[in-house]
Amino acid sequence: MVEHPQTAVPFWRDVRVLTVISQIVFVIILAFAAGFFYNNLSTAMRQRGLVAGFEFLNRESGFEIGESLIDYKPSDTYGRAFMVGVLNSLSVSIVGIILATILGIITGVARLSSNWLLAKIAAVYIEIIRNTPLLVQLVFIYFGVFVKLPPVRESINVGEALFANQRGVFVPRPIPSETFPSWLLFLFIGLIAGIILIRVLTIKTRRAVSPYFAALIVFGLAGILGWMISSTAPLTLDFPVPGRFNFSGGLALSPEFSALLTGLVIYTAAFIAEVVRGGIQAVRKGQIEAAHALGLGEMQILRLITFPQAMRVIVPPLTSQYLNLAKNSSLAIAIGYPDLFNVGATIMNQTGAPVPVIMLVMLTYLAMSLFTSLLMNIYNRSVQIIEK
Repeated sequence: MVEHPQTAVPFWRDVRVLTVISQIVFVIILAFAAGFFYNNLSTAMRQRGLVAGFEFLNRESGFEIGESLIDYKPSDTYGRAFMVGVLNSLSVSIVGIILATILGIITGVARLSSNWLLAKIAAVYIEIIRNTPLLVQLVFIYFGVFVKLPPVRESINVGEALFANQRGVFVPRPIPSETFPSWLLFLFIGLIAGIILIRVLTIKTRRAVSPYFAALIVFGLAGILGWMISSTAPLTLDFPVPGRFNFSGGLALSPEFSALLTGLVIYTAAFIAEVVRGGIQAVRKGQIEAAHALGLGEMQILRLITFPQAMRVIVPPLTSQYLNLAKNSSLAIAIGYPDLFNVGATIMNQTGAPVPVIMLVMLTYLAMSLFTSLLMNIYNRSVQIIEK
């Protein structure tokens, strides 16, 4: 047999070389295109007298902001005003995600309830909310509900803890004491212990309790222990006290914040409910029937069998709903809440710097979305089945 000598493949026919060259060419073309568009944008902005840099952030803002989580006055800079908008958006997004998750889970479970009336009420709520625009709902909630609330003297109250009137919603305000930092340390230790417990119980193939339920118990016990050994209560509640024309004490939530939060929670919870329903129905019926055969109750089946498996289906679309809630908070401009987009629009009009301000707003929303996705992806990996 005659062996033919192997010849080297020419580099212009080598797939690996061609792949690298094509990627380099694509990056060069992309860089030239970006430079071309940036040069055109800069030239057009200079010709129209528009600001191209971010120097305006150090100038005095000169406008009021209705509510803020940090101290702010008109003599502060545009940068601080922008930070007020960022914190306002973060506050309504974080609280909205928590409340929408709770309401969505309850509604999703109720949608599958054997109680006909409860299931139909949940279905009607879901269909109505999902098929009407969020902007319409926000306008209705603000102008049709919160603006129409009674005056201060005729406030709607729930015991002595919650009051609602034309000035907003008044709830108890937590006040930390000198032992609050040490109590936070106990909570942190409980959190670390809970995470370790989740890792240990997840590795075991047989376990008598859900890892997350066990971690929640450990976290709660750490908080209770830290509270009990503290010399004074780490947190006290300052309840709102009604006066003749206004309330003293407590935490005041403006009508704009309350309406925006209510609209976002109700709207997003309807979509989360459908995500939860789909996740529960994805669990095989044989497992539920086996749990019934073992004598487990409905709540035990839901907590130990259904939900741990359904989370593998629920988490990815749930992440999208969280991102939608954060981005939908920009509709606050319709009801006058000073969120990120609202404050950014004011800065844009006063400084004549539309492009830099829009870039800041886009980057802020992008950072919020990426951070939320990161946390949810970490959790998603922890609930997925690891195949060996």
